[in-house]
Amino acid sequence: MSEQTLSFGVQLPVQSQSTMYCEPWETTAGPAELGRTAEAADRLGFAYVAVCDHVAIPERLAGAMGATWYDPVSTLGWLAARTERALLLSHVAVLPLRHPLLSAKQYATLDLLSGGRLLLGVGAGHVPEEFAALGVDFHQRGAILDETIAALDLALREEYPVHAGPRFPFSGLTVSPRPAQSPRPPLWVGGSSPRAVRRAALLGEGWLSQGDTLATLPGQLALIRDSREQAGREGLFAVNVIPPALYVGEPSWELGRRSASGKPEQLAETLRGYVAAGATHLQLRPRSRGVDEYLEQLERIAVEVLPLV
Repeated sequence: MSEQTLSFGVQLPVQSQSTMYCEPWETTAGPAELGRTAEAADRLGFAYVAVCDHVAIPERLAGAMGATWYDPVSTLGWLAARTERALLLSHVAVLPLRHPLLSAKQYATLDLLSGGRLLLGVGAGHVPEEFAALGVDFHQRGAILDETIAALDLALREEYPVHAGPRFPFSGLTVSPRPAQSPRPPLWVGGSSPRAVRRAALLGEGWLSQGDTLATLPGQLALIRDSREQAGREGLFAVNVIPPALYVGEPSWELGRRSASGKPEQLAETLRGYVAAGATHLQLRPRSRGVDEYLEQLERIAVEVLPLV
């Protein structure tokens, strides 16, 4: 895989509220806090801001996943107007839940309105009830995603795309406006199963790791390299990894879940481990007890930690 310049992005708070990473203060926060965090990330020079996607959460999962998941297209469009330079990442848009022409219309418009700042992250999804409610076969989601990516790729690249796939045939149509980026916005594929990793290697320009650790990353990257070499794919390829959430200093409260705290050099050493393993993009999230502490930690990470990485 060709070399990429190392960059750092931010997984924004508030917009998705899974208990795996949501802080208690986020459950009563809203657009004001979300906007402040995105504006700070943009001002501090982070490469991108990321938002998530789910259409509906079943009752059996609401306790763990939370019920609040902002729509990614609406949210990124709103954030585009509040930021100037940060790229806008969907991590990940659950493509099988939507027709590829609809996705092409939404994301081409978003890319145009943002001045070409879209990073289109896509994935297969994992909630059966969500698929059932929208009339999509959950057990075929991988195959549906493969065809949706192919159709979306055409619709974003070509003014009059022709797609003959069994699920989404279309011709003689144009999706306009066209995206600002040419030939289309970068497409990163999420997921950490072998099939998802191969899909990223073969169909995307990047891979969005989902929960991989320093122990599992080498095997995943070997699979990506082998898959791309066998397919004759060349060029830049992004490897986006989510390290533990960070807290600069010694917190006076119990961090709990997967986190890292300490002096800037200690945290930089943690992040360097992911870079050494092959990550080209690190998606960061500070620990905090409120939006003011979040903003303070985000600035400390940008100013004190990242220059050491």
